[in-house]
Amino acid sequence: MDPAQERAIEKLLEKVEKPARYTGGEMNTQVRPWNEAEMHFAFCFADTYEIGMSYLGMKILVSLINSLPYMSCERVFMPWVDFRAGLKEKQIPLFSLESRKGLNEFDVIGFSLQYEMSYTNILDMLDLGHVPVRAADRGENDPLVFAGGPCACNPEPLAAFFDAFQIGDGEEMMVEFLDTLHACRKEGLSRSETLMRLAQIEGVYVPRFYEPSYHADGTLSAFTRTDERAPETVRRRILKDFSNAFYPDTFPVPYTDIVFDRIVLEIMRGCTRGCRFCQAGMIYRPVRERSMDRIIELAEKLEAATGYEEMSLSSLSSGDYSCLKELIVALMDRFQEKRVSVSLPSMRVDNLVKQSLEELSRVHKSGLTVAVEAGTQRLRDVINKGVTEEDVLRSVTDAFDSGYSTVKLYFMTGLPTETDEDLRGIGDLARKVVSAYYSIPKERRAKGLRVTCSASVFVPKPFTPFQWAAQDSIGTVMEKQSHLRDYLKMKGVTFNWHDPSLSFLEACISRGDRRVGEVIYTAWRDGCILDGWSEHFKYDVWLKAFEKCGLDTAFYANRERPYDELLPWAFIDMGVTQRYLQLENERAKKAQTTKDCRKGCNGCGLQRYEGLCNV
Repeated sequence: MDPAQERAIEKLLEKVEKPARYTGGEMNTQVRPWNEAEMHFAFCFADTYEIGMSYLGMKILVSLINSLPYMSCERVFMPWVDFRAGLKEKQIPLFSLESRKGLNEFDVIGFSLQYEMSYTNILDMLDLGHVPVRAADRGENDPLVFAGGPCACNPEPLAAFFDAFQIGDGEEMMVEFLDTLHACRKEGLSRSETLMRLAQIEGVYVPRFYEPSYHADGTLSAFTRTDERAPETVRRRILKDFSNAFYPDTFPVPYTDIVFDRIVLEIMRGCTRGCRFCQAGMIYRPVRERSMDRIIELAEKLEAATGYEEMSLSSLSSGDYSCLKELIVALMDRFQEKRVSVSLPSMRVDNLVKQSLEELSRVHKSGLTVAVEAGTQRLRDVINKGVTEEDVLRSVTDAFDSGYSTVKLYFMTGLPTETDEDLRGIGDLARKVVSAYYSIPKERRAKGLRVTCSASVFVPKPFTPFQWAAQDSIGTVMEKQSHLRDYLKMKGVTFNWHDPSLSFLEACISRGDRRVGEVIYTAWRDGCILDGWSEHFKYDVWLKAFEKCGLDTAFYANRERPYDELLPWAFIDMGVTQRYLQLENERAKKAQTTKDCRKGCNGCGLQRYEGLCNV
């Protein structure tokens, strides 16, 4: 970046709302000098700095990539509207935090796909970085642009914009991907030849080697390879030795507040519970645990390197970690004198015990968060939640008796087969939680009861038993939310709900085919960015984009799909078979539950992968 641009950036930083989003230089940031690296990687997160810096995957992969002797990896985030406008006015390309190099100067650009409503940000970041937005428009000297993350399990809506996708666990795949790319550069291979070699890596999907076709009714008729060398099925990459997998022993410490500003310890990956709405529970199978000794070792190193006063034990279901109680006690014993607290994410209440609550509150009492999901046992059985009302009330009573006064209850509206009785059940349960608080003698309970009931909108996701289900119309969702507002009018209870129009578009994109990419492009071109932020969400513009592209939103969101329909993501093998997902969907219709995998194999399909399933 030339001196004039550097001066222009400094002037911009004096005017924007949060300049620390763009300055870099945080404690513990280490990067190889630009001239000492053979290849340069821009790790992009399609949301603001405070969101992206809370994402554990970025911390792991940036550190991992920088450990490769030929690589330099730098971070790039979506700018807020004020800084974005300044970059466009001054014609300064979107740049990395570490060296302030424009995106177009990097050899490879990687995005993490965390949320469908950030997809327009991806296009905007490429455009701001002076990189051709469409993969077909990139030449031999343009960066290679790829993506990974949970939303990559249906890559088709973004197929036009990415050269490649990584599907599955990234730690080993990323190294193989970059080693291959490095070798191709040394051999002087063309872009097309390089992409074909990348396509041979397990877990890598290259869209240019596949072509969809459609029936007259708009459904997918075929998904055909355009080059026989490309794999017919893309098989998800699964990290087998999770306990010894790469994990950084230091994190950058931001100068400004971020969403999750703490040490994060991933104690296990995967979940055996089988909640039928939960995409993560299906696509991250099987469960793999990090050893207790390794977790404690990482905790000690990260505390020493960062000085954080809180650490979170992270996973999809931390309460299922086999040595959880022993781990909590060991961590509290080590860090209590330093006033470092230990917290857990949303916990399953059927395995919460009072001893764990008391251990966690030795230093600091955070609120108790409980993912109940549904208001009645019938609907919890439909979604295979495996939690009873008795579990919930026992856990909150134990929490109140241990000095807690803040409880968050998470629910979903619009789940398949939901009735008004299920909605009333949410109000009934909230009332019983309030009663549990007042059942504790006054001298033992903490003051200031706060019960927050949050209700998200069900979004059917690929690779779940509900991937064929229809989403409620926006009108139906709004009616249900109105009922819930009435049911939850009680002292000490606050009700939060999601914007149904945002969840509606999320459903359209999450189950979208390749044609939805043109909608995303049109919406972005017409001004849609930062869609996950309510003040910038333009629902009407999105609807017009679908209309301009000749696509019907109801076709993607509100239509129940038959089992014999070819789904846009059917060419991907995520481990869990379509047969198993169909079986689970039929069980849901009958409100039949399926046991936890740890209590015996349910035949989901992962048995095909030798050495992975230990049930």
